[in-house]
Amino acid sequence: MYAKRRAKTWEISESEGSDVESKPSSNQDVSSQISTGDGKSAQACVLSAPRPDGSCTPSPARKRRTKEEVEIDRQRGEERREARERQRAAKAREREERRQEQQRRREAAQSLKSLRPENCIKALTVRIDPALLQQNGSDFLLDTLAELDWKFHIESQQLAHSITWSRDPPQQGDGGQVTVQEEQVLVVLTLSDFMDVVISVKKMLDSEELEEGMGAVLNPLLELRNRDAKKLVSLLVTDCEPDPRTNHLPEQLLQSRLGLANVDIQEVLVYLQLYKNISLVFLAGWQDVTDHVCAVTKALSKRPFKLLTERSELPFCVDGSWASGARAERDGSGLIQVWSRQIQQLNRVSAAAASAVTASYRSPQLLLQAYQNSGSEEEKKGMLAGLPVKSGGKERRIGPEISARIYRCLTAHNPQLVLD
Repeated sequence: MYAKRRAKTWEISESEGSDVESKPSSNQDVSSQISTGDGKSAQACVLSAPRPDGSCTPSPARKRRTKEEVEIDRQRGEERREARERQRAAKAREREERRQEQQRRREAAQSLKSLRPENCIKALTVRIDPALLQQNGSDFLLDTLAELDWKFHIESQQLAHSITWSRDPPQQGDGGQVTVQEEQVLVVLTLSDFMDVVISVKKMLDSEELEEGMGAVLNPLLELRNRDAKKLVSLLVTDCEPDPRTNHLPEQLLQSRLGLANVDIQEVLVYLQLYKNISLVFLAGWQDVTDHVCAVTKALSKRPFKLLTERSELPFCVDGSWASGARAERDGSGLIQVWSRQIQQLNRVSAAAASAVTASYRSPQLLLQAYQNSGSEEEKKGMLAGLPVKSGGKERRIGPEISARIYRCLTAHNPQLVLD
């Protein structure tokens, strides 16, 4: 029994061995059979992973690109990269332009703020000649300027006994700033010094000589005016307080002290003011001189802001449309409205009548050409009389009266001609 069982087992083992040995041959047969068909499909079937359903579908083979295709792809990649670079550069430029625009706006706002009188007066410096400090009462001017916290310097001027102004421009960049000299010049003279000026001018006018040897006060003054005509010089004559007993005016005081006739005094004043553009201000003392200097300083502080606001030629004309006008653009749009408004300026010409004229003649030049091509004067006057005018659902004609008025308006050479 045992022997039989073992033999049976041996037979099974032998059969299994035979099967194992027979398998490689069968696989080789299958491979040989597959290789006899399409080589590509067979190779793809052998290399591909088995599908769940056991089928073997060949995968598509990868096509090899040509050099032209590779070059085209490379060029496309370069174009896309250049497009991205251009886009980044454009965005960078936009950011830089926005930054510069913001910077310009900040600088403009800062400049506008610095031009306001309360800030501009801080940039002004009152420059006083040291010779003025020798006069009694000049310390009142210095005390007032210090009390107002205004800048002032005591330094030698081109003209003795003079007061000038300088302006420090707004700080812009790192470059050096150049101080701007104002045009106003005040020369403070005592009454005795001014009498010497009057005597010198009177002698020059009587002898009809050249402007030479006019004295130590007037010579430098005339030289300054000849060298720089833009300078605005004013003579402040002090100690001109009228006598309470006589109540004489400054001209009368000069007349009484110099022994000159009133005509002579007026002749000297006219020469200084009209011919040499030198203003004369008669003041009682340094209190009035200080008030005058303060008034000029405040006026100078307001000048830049006024010049900025009054820069346009016609500041009272707003930029835009208004109730009784029409706006013409640079491309020509709006000219027809201007032409219509021009016709409506005539008496008793309605908007409908003006529209009828502009619909037939789109510009004044076309209407003038039509007048030139017409025959007699009567035909020209009545050329527009038959144009239809539609208003309020009714239709009428312009009529001979309005037609003749438009003709006279466009062709008349007499500016005083009455059109009606």
